[in-house]
Amino acid sequence: MPDLSRPAVAPAGPAVAVALPGTGSDAHFASRAFGSACAALDLPFLAVEPDPRGVIDSYRSALDAAARSGAVLIAGISLGAAVALDWAAHHPDSVYGVVAALPAWTGADTTGCPAALSAAATAAQLRADGLDAVIARMRESSPAWLADALTRSWTSQWPDLPAALEEAAAYRWPEPEVLAAVTAPVEIIGAIDDPVHPFAVAERWTAALPHATLHAITLDELGADPSVLGALGINALLPRRIPAP
Repeated sequence: MPDLSRPAVAPAGPAVAVALPGTGSDAHFASRAFGSACAALDLPFLAVEPDPRGVIDSYRSALDAAARSGAVLIAGISLGAAVALDWAAHHPDSVYGVVAALPAWTGADTTGCPAALSAAATAAQLRADGLDAVIARMRESSPAWLADALTRSWTSQWPDLPAALEEAAAYRWPEPEVLAAVTAPVEIIGAIDDPVHPFAVAERWTAALPHATLHAITLDELGADPSVLGALGINALLPRRIPAP
């Protein structure tokens, strides 16, 4: 039975940081979010490129492989944050800590989850109208930074993008019991003005996790510089330089 009275932290520091993108996103954005903070700490860093034919499995496989080198610091965004915490709950001895940015939901019933509904609707539009038409509509209704990021990632994942979005829409988000089983320290980052990733979810995750701290940002801050996620989360978990191996 794990000792929940203290975080299960590897004293010598993590062997590697692994970043997991959100739904429809890519390794490029995850690198912008977390790479510079890891580089400043001399921490080896891997941003996972999701396989649109099996996004969740590609994330779990990357974490399994990284854990062979030692304790893993996992940094996830949205769907990536959920996979990170689920994996951490089931591999307590392999996790140094988790940065969970923009959580979207709690629990397996996602009938009211804005992120799941958005992913399903986008997948249906892609199947009906094709990539170019959907990107054009997305660009008209999105901030420039988000439109540019999604144009790049959606194009790279086509023609398997609809399947990837449908997988995300069907994903069973972690139940409170799963969050409660995470023994590692967790930095939660929520955006106070994000309707797809409600800040109330970030608050619920923080309350459910045994060792969690909540940080608040705005979407304008994220758009201006995605590395705000690493500056808050990575630096909170690692307030010192990582010793050389």
